[in-house]
Amino acid sequence: MTQQEVWLRLSEVRGLGAARLCWLVDELINHDRHTFALLAALGLNEAQITAYLHPRLIDINASLKWTEEEDQHLICFNSADYPPLLKQIASPPRLLYVKGPLELLNSPQLAMVGSRHCSSYGEHWAQYFAAGLVNSGFTITSGLALGIDGICHRAALEAKGKTVAVLGSGLRRIHPRCHTSLADRIVEQGGALVSEFPLNMPPIPHNFPRRNRIISGMSVGVLIVEASQRSGSLITARCALEQGREVFALPGAIDSPNSEGSHWLIKQGAYLVTDPIDIAEHIGSGLTWLSAEKSSFFTDSASLREKIAAEVNICAEVAELELPFVDVLANVGYEVTPVDVVAERAGQPVPVVVGKLLELELAGWIAAVSGGYVRIRRAGHVRRTNVLI
Repeated sequence: MTQQEVWLRLSEVRGLGAARLCWLVDELINHDRHTFALLAALGLNEAQITAYLHPRLIDINASLKWTEEEDQHLICFNSADYPPLLKQIASPPRLLYVKGPLELLNSPQLAMVGSRHCSSYGEHWAQYFAAGLVNSGFTITSGLALGIDGICHRAALEAKGKTVAVLGSGLRRIHPRCHTSLADRIVEQGGALVSEFPLNMPPIPHNFPRRNRIISGMSVGVLIVEASQRSGSLITARCALEQGREVFALPGAIDSPNSEGSHWLIKQGAYLVTDPIDIAEHIGSGLTWLSAEKSSFFTDSASLREKIAAEVNICAEVAELELPFVDVLANVGYEVTPVDVVAERAGQPVPVVVGKLLELELAGWIAAVSGGYVRIRRAGHVRRTNVLI
């Protein structure tokens, strides 16, 4: 019996720690026939022996055949390809099904998670941070969920970076189904799909907290982009804290329910961040296992800040020359701002403000969204991101 088959069978046996699992594997691969008597002699009880000999959830032959396809892997806990950071957590997965390049699991990963029902504010900043972190040398890891997760995966791909999607279902049961094409694109562009669940496992609710511990466990830090008080993202943050990972949170509007969870995390000690460089500098100061190419970003942060400041000043001067209707634009935030609020803040009649807002929209300074307008980052921020490359 092969080592992979032994691990597949053991994955359904409860009550075994990592050390004992590895010992059992070493013992069992030396025997051709795995009988009740042999398993009992190795210390398994009746329930454990039944689970091993008659696995219910896993189709062993189908799983082994799946690995015969290109870039489809079954990674056992004692494999050299198993993510080293994940191996250190309290309850590491015994097996990982991986579709995509294995070396990506050993790259420096930064987890980005947030609300499934994100705002325009959350969407904008998720894209901005994902692109900046990719340009800083990180692989973006998230959960392929609706909202912030999907936005982060797409932004990483758009920035020509790599991303890892950890699923709460089997790799043959992509969830949500509307992200099937996104999952395909992740693999096509050199990213990876990861799951600890059998290939045909449906997206059962209790799978997702287990999925979250893998997202944080493979990463050097977790960024909460936008989260309500009841968001599943807070579970990922808790997992990260238990695993000794850094937790970062993006602040939002103080009256936004979508940011209540993020603000609570900041109050509890999460690092408040306003730019990708905040994360890169903080993690980079203690990161010694990056390649020379990737770690070079972190070695000269002072001069980098000077370059960024210079770029921002240049862009500010350009913006001052080009910016139309400063009095109106100044009152449109990165969160949704209703027209009547803009008019009240600017002290101008609504019809006048509507005309100016239309011109600002046509010029690309703001965007019309449900409920009002939001500010769009312009040249200064584009230039600033480019400095991180």
